[in-house]
Amino acid sequence: MNLYGTMRFVVPLERNIPQHGAAGAEGGQLADKDLRINEQIRVREVRLIDEKGEQRGIVPTLEAIKLAKELGVDLVEVAPQSIPPVCKLLNYGKFKFEQEKKIKDSRKKAKGGELKEIRMQPKIAEHDLDFKAKHVRGFLEEGNKVKVTIRFRGRELAHTERGEDVLKAVLARIEGYYVMEKTPSMEGRFMSMVLSPKASIIKAKNAEEAPAAAEAPAQAKEAPAAAAPTGL
Repeated sequence: MNLYGTMRFVVPLERNIPQHGAAGAEGGQLADKDLRINEQIRVREVRLIDEKGEQRGIVPTLEAIKLAKELGVDLVEVAPQSIPPVCKLLNYGKFKFEQEKKIKDSRKKAKGGELKEIRMQPKIAEHDLDFKAKHVRGFLEEGNKVKVTIRFRGRELAHTERGEDVLKAVLARIEGYYVMEKTPSMEGRFMSMVLSPKASIIKAKNAEEAPAAAEAPAQAKEAPAAAAPTGL
């Protein structure tokens, strides 16, 4: 084989073939870097899905690209492993944004949300306390952990119990929304506690997001087409 240089041609071919097929095998959804759009699609014909999600059958690739340009969208190859490849008419810029948002949201859920911090002083007016507590509750409802910190200045350190009273007042205002992850403790001039959202709060949040995620494709279809396609 080496005498005729066969391996020089076979190895690159084996490396190129699986790039699209392997991506399709992992959950049936391609990674963004594997998507080909518009003139990057080199095959003669494709199985076309229009901007409304309806099957158009097998059409010449050039005709599909022309139709995409007329509609102000892109021709995106969504299933290159099929014969012929399946392509869809859609706004690629919006599609890419939605995909990145889904990845970001899934990573955020895997990490259990972000850690937010709310700071206040031991001498705080009632309306300010209500305002701060409302923010704490809002962060918990979003699935985030919250660190509530009291900052002592000068002689205030002689009366740390006032900070404890403020933290208790915050907890009273958000009853039913939190789980105490770290009880109040002093760290230098700061007294802080860490709260996590209750499981019921996270469950309710996920239930609210599910319908919104299902409506996103429909809203994308109804949205006006972009002025010009955004290709790579």
